[in-house]
Amino acid sequence: MAKRSTVLKVAGLSKAFGPVVIVQDFNLEVREGEAIALTGRNGAGKSTILRCLVGAEQPDEGSIEVSGVTMSETNPEVRRDVATVIDDLDFFPDLSVVEHLDLLARAHGVPDPETAVDEVLDEVQLVPQSGQLPGTLSSGQRRRLALATAFVRPRKLLVLDEPEQRLDVEGVEWLAARLAAERQRGLAIVMASHEPRLVDAVATRIVRVGEPAADEVGA
Repeated sequence: MAKRSTVLKVAGLSKAFGPVVIVQDFNLEVREGEAIALTGRNGAGKSTILRCLVGAEQPDEGSIEVSGVTMSETNPEVRRDVATVIDDLDFFPDLSVVEHLDLLARAHGVPDPETAVDEVLDEVQLVPQSGQLPGTLSSGQRRRLALATAFVRPRKLLVLDEPEQRLDVEGVEWLAARLAAERQRGLAIVMASHEPRLVDAVATRIVRVGEPAADEVGA
């Protein structure tokens, strides 16, 4: 069996805000087809780690590489390979749901963008809302749109911060099945979650953040 390539490598990551150390000496390696769930109490540093992984925050120490390339939010190779849903996205106020997804698909060179957008809209159950502006959607619909922006484009690494937020029971079940299928196709996933059903269904490893010794559990 061929060895799976390393998609993400984090070494000695540390981040403080003023005198408060949020993350200290965090290490992680994620290969193709692996899904890492970051768990822990609120304020343990999960979101800070994820923001560093996608270049939204700069670590004080340590290194982050995606497919051997040093993390930089502006690097085109990194932007090509990393899809993320870590914050409420700032959607363009004058673009409809379908126009957002079509723009992303075309910008990332999806071969048949119209078909890709139609399939994602159907999957996230936003077909009836496809002509609406994002500001008119409910909070749960906006979360589904945010997830759709990640699924409509090519990706090697998917970074998610509590993706289950504002999803109903059916939505969490759909997301768990979708992420498990993505992992089985070779995608690397790093997510923070407080939803045990999602973690159990998706994660191949669980990393407990904020404990005295970084605790890692194989799923």
